Amino acid sequence: MNEREKMEFLYEIFDASLPRLGPGSDASTKRALDTLFSSAKHRGTYAPEDTKLRILDIGCGNGAPTIQLARHTHGPIVAVDNHPPFLDELQRRAQAAGVSGKIRICLKDMRDLGTDDGTFDLIWSEGALFIMGFREGIAACHRLSAPGGLLAASELTWLRADPPAECRQFFADVYPVMVDADTNLAAIAGCGYEVLGHFTLPESDWLDSFYHPLENRLESLRRTYAADPERIEEFESIQKEIEVYRKYSGYYGYVFYLMQRR
Repeated sequence: MNEREKMEFLYEIFDASLPRLGPGSDASTKRALDTLFSSAKHRGTYAPEDTKLRILDIGCGNGAPTIQLARHTHGPIVAVDNHPPFLDELQRRAQAAGVSGKIRICLKDMRDLGTDDGTFDLIWSEGALFIMGFREGIAACHRLSAPGGLLAASELTWLRADPPAECRQFFADVYPVMVDADTNLAAIAGCGYEVLGHFTLPESDWLDSFYHPLENRLESLRRTYAADPERIEEFESIQKEIEVYRKYSGYYGYVFYLMQRR
């Protein structure tokens, strides 16, 4: 497969019909929202019932977090992704949930975001800023954020300093820039934010919400491409990622970082 074919095949695996396109859950999205707004209310800044609250969801995918944002806040949401089928599925889910009037979809690469739409009071990004790099991503969000604006972003993070060799080598190959929470928190402060809280996503956010549905899809696609060794190799690579998590979930995970622009 050439690079274009590989990308198309990756999108076939991570189809818009999956419940989620990465680790997370409705409960974790709600917990992050509650933590942000609880702190903001104490400061007399933002509240979820504010209809003028302007919200940006970066790398929204098929809209699982976006729908929760629409359900639990009252302001308009701009949902950005660069893959049209994901945005089509978001629109379908939003209509089914009765919140489509609050969401405007935007087909754009997150690296091309500017201030054409003004600045935002709340910026959200679940598991997507790694595309730019975590520090670069939160710096870009700072430019898009209103003074005192809120930001929630989840990022793959080392939870312990002593991962076994197999685990560390796996991520040296697939995500060598992963760091620990203290390093990310220092980056957040260095980019002009105050940390309002952070928490690690539970294992169920990986296994129940993401990996189990993904494994079911892999099983189906293996039958479709049984005679294609190149595609079977791709399936085994993803299965390896799942098995690494099952063995070493105590050593790494997604951390939700919650912050406010100073």
